[in-house]
Amino acid sequence: QVQLVESGGGLVQAGGSLRLSCAASGRAFSTYTMGWFRQAPGKERELVAAIRWSGGITYYADSVKGRFTISTENAKNTVYLQMNGLKPEDTAVYFCAANRYGMASATAPDYRGQGTQVTVSS
Repeated sequence: QVQLVESGGGLVQAGGSLRLSCAASGRAFSTYTMGWFRQAPGKERELVAAIRWSGGITYYADSVKGRFTISTENAKNTVYLQMNGLKPEDTAVYFCAANRYGMASATAPDYRGQGTQVTVSS
């Protein structure tokens, strides 16, 4: 059974940092694109960052470039999202996803986690 389990969300003040983790299990993801989406109330789902597990090719939404970093740790089968310089507009539910091919905001990924809440206070 494939599982993507997120952790690391929480409440932080503006300017602070959080690191989200996504533990992947149940299959090999070495040929997959891994990504982090977010969705805030009343807003469309947004692909925040993505990475090809095999090649390290990355994508970042303009809204997070220079502040967020996506990475993988093969030994732990884990994907991370390091978030620095957080802003109130980053408040959302963040969820991890895996897709056999590429990924965009409108992609319905092959697998996704349940999500973790990130709240940034001003």
